[in-house]
Amino acid sequence: MALPGKRHALRAQIDALCESAEIKPRQRAKLDDMALLHPIAPDSNWLTLLPEIVVQDELRDISLVVVEKSSQLQECFYAITAPHYSRINVLEQLLTKSHSMLSE
Repeated sequence: MALPGKRHALRAQIDALCESAEIKPRQRAKLDDMALLHPIAPDSNWLTLLPEIVVQDELRDISLVVVEKSSQLQECFYAITAPHYSRINVLEQLLTKSHSMLSE
């Protein structure tokens, strides 16, 4: 298996899931950067765990296939902005809405 390295947030979840299922994967590669991990999968024929968003193009053109999806593994993505002189209205609305959802 090709897996995210120990520094990746998803790795702790993968390790916990494997431990609870009493599985010890044979690790062929450990990489902290998903951009480096995802090209290994089609070239190596190894099984790997990747967020679907990272490989959506490869899934679309069928160079990768989904073997199984896990609802137990989740990765969080964050949008970070800095103040600008001109604000983008759509982004401003999205940030205001997400901020209000977090406050609830």
